Amino acid sequence: MNARVKVPASTSNLGAGFDCVGVAVDRWLSASVDVSEGANVQRVTITRSGAVANLAESAEDDLLHLGFRLACHSRSHEIPNRVDYHVTSTIPVARGLGASAAALIAGAMLANESLGLDLSREEIAALCSREEGHPDNIGAAVFGGAVLSVNTHHNSTNDYAFSSLRIHPEIALVFSVPELEIETSAARAVLPSSLPYRTTIAAIAKAAALVDGLTSGDAKLLAYALDDVVHVPFRRDLMPGYDSVVDAAVSAGAFGATLSGSGSTVVAIAPLGVASPVGSAMHRAWEKLDQTAEVIVGVKSVDGASPVDAGRGRDN
Repeated sequence: MNARVKVPASTSNLGAGFDCVGVAVDRWLSASVDVSEGANVQRVTITRSGAVANLAESAEDDLLHLGFRLACHSRSHEIPNRVDYHVTSTIPVARGLGASAAALIAGAMLANESLGLDLSREEIAALCSREEGHPDNIGAAVFGGAVLSVNTHHNSTNDYAFSSLRIHPEIALVFSVPELEIETSAARAVLPSSLPYRTTIAAIAKAAALVDGLTSGDAKLLAYALDDVVHVPFRRDLMPGYDSVVDAAVSAGAFGATLSGSGSTVVAIAPLGVASPVGSAMHRAWEKLDQTAEVIVGVKSVDGASPVDAGRGRDN
């Protein structure tokens, strides 16, 4: 049996939406699997290309296979004896664009499609969010567009709620992706265990401003929301030049700019008409820091994860 899926990249946080707001991005991980439940020898293999070509993890330890196992375990289904993956990706790794979330989702969807597990999108999003520890990238990548994703802790269990957010048609997200890599574990390690009361109050206001600002396109709300107080102040030291790139984006007409996820990508939110100049300004700022950076301008809603082919394929 075989299956093929594709999963988009995602940006998360967008300043004040820490661990709960994500937007799908037009970069993709595509993967396929061939499984044999009746094979005599246990085997897991993976062939990688594109942005994941140089990953050193074994096939058994790859996030793709972890997602596959999560889906199987959720339905008490045995892992097939033979599992062979092919994966290619245009999502930069360790840049704050949801590469790990995409891999987990792809693996879970491959299991769902190839083995007929009958998992819903909501179930796949929940089990992958539980593994990631936060649902923001997962929600955006599974459902597409902009998504508010929260852990509701209903009845003391890790339940999740996912709700689509509207982005005003006259604003754009502009990404500047440097070569610098930042591991999520390192970015998490610098965060404090608690915040002062006044900072927490500001964070609540900024999160509300972000959700309304994305919908309304209000410049003041977006500028306020993108000036994060929860995670960026502690992570900016991991990224020499962060302030220069943000200042360049704002000077070129962006409402504001912030880390995409935990970095190193910087994402600006800007009026549609100045998206290209904002991207160019961010690129020049990186060049002054002796960093090469790719610019991605997102102006349309991006679909979520999906099977490439309808239904499951079965070898003859």
